[in-house]
Amino acid sequence: MENYKTLHNKILKGARLAVEKLIKEAQVNDESLVFSKNGKIVKIKARKLKPKA
Repeated sequence: MENYKTLHNKILKGARLAVEKLIKEAQVNDESLVFSKNGKIVKIKARKLKPKA
């Protein structure tokens, strides 16, 4: 069970880092990101997203 928790935490950390990198690169290139919100597709300029404090 301990190995599962360790692996789970590593996967979550990697996913968070990947999303942060994606947002930063999109901000530099003045791109938009596409999300799903309540089943609807939403397009947001990356520069409008605030960095995690």
